[in-house]
Amino acid sequence: MLPASLRRTSAIAVKELRQMSRDRLTLAMVVGIPLLQMMIFGYGINYDVRHIRAGVVDLANTQASRSLIADVASSQVVDFVARPAGADELRRLIVAGTVHAGLYIPPDFERRRIDASRPVAQVIVDGTRPGVDTAVRAITDAPLPGRTGLVRRATPAIEVLTEFNPERRTAVQVVPALIGVILSMTMVIFTAIAIVRERERGNLELLITTPVRSIELMIGKILPYIGVGLVQTTLVLLVGVLLFNVPINGSLLDLYLGAGLFIAATLSLGLVISTLATTQFQAMQLGFFTLLPSILLSGFAFPFEGSPTVVQYIAQALPLTHFVEILRGVILRGATLRDLWWPVVKLAIFLVLAMTLAAARFRKRLD
Repeated sequence: MLPASLRRTSAIAVKELRQMSRDRLTLAMVVGIPLLQMMIFGYGINYDVRHIRAGVVDLANTQASRSLIADVASSQVVDFVARPAGADELRRLIVAGTVHAGLYIPPDFERRRIDASRPVAQVIVDGTRPGVDTAVRAITDAPLPGRTGLVRRATPAIEVLTEFNPERRTAVQVVPALIGVILSMTMVIFTAIAIVRERERGNLELLITTPVRSIELMIGKILPYIGVGLVQTTLVLLVGVLLFNVPINGSLLDLYLGAGLFIAATLSLGLVISTLATTQFQAMQLGFFTLLPSILLSGFAFPFEGSPTVVQYIAQALPLTHFVEILRGVILRGATLRDLWWPVVKLAIFLVLAMTLAAARFRKRLD
């Protein structure tokens, strides 16, 4: 015969197991979160960066210069996807995020090869992206296959120039992107529990009797939090500048416009979650489930270019991926929203789709 205290404890444990078994979302999280983490860390994150989008300017246009371009391309570290006319155009492409590295071959390339006192070429690297600088620098040190098939070392006189982060400080790469991570952590949770909280507190009954439409309710829910998110943006930005010496090379107006768009998109994602969950605990679970891949796959801390192609396509569905590009572009590279129009368009599309889905799923009913 079990003691009375042990029987009572066992009864509570059995009750908790039964309650957990009825909560399908919790059971799915028990299995889903470990599997998601294993897939992301084991398959999605890769420090071996390859196929970096790059541009090449060949002002010499000789057999030797073309051979150098072929040798660099054969390393598979970079893919030459653009051929700008000059160094200024190459730099504009890097600022806009179209390419992340560039090979510049001057018109006196052949003379420099003979002289050997000056660099024969220059590699320009976007220093705002984790892993890219290290991978591109390895090109000048690693043996490269020549066009004859023989393996030889790359010309040691190739100069490497790290743009926008010449000291190669990790804080410069990470701190601006932290704005997006912190906003994702707070904004999704704020609105994920919004509709659920109204239902649990009984306020939904009052909303049912009002003429407020679903889309009006959704917009009204997110408007106050956009202001809160902009305040958080300011706080993180001030800390980054004062403590980590992060430079602000772009327009603050462009930064806040991009931040406002991202905050609205993230809040709309929280509203979708709020229409799926039945309790605040479930809403927070779903919020965490979406937050994990956003942080790990967005290029915030791990090299985006190192991820497999399939994972990169998945990351395109995450708003943080595009906001990280906007943050680094505006803050570090001095780009404008016009330069970064493609990430802006993607965020706008996500916002419209998420708001439409949230409004379509919400019904002014207690059930």
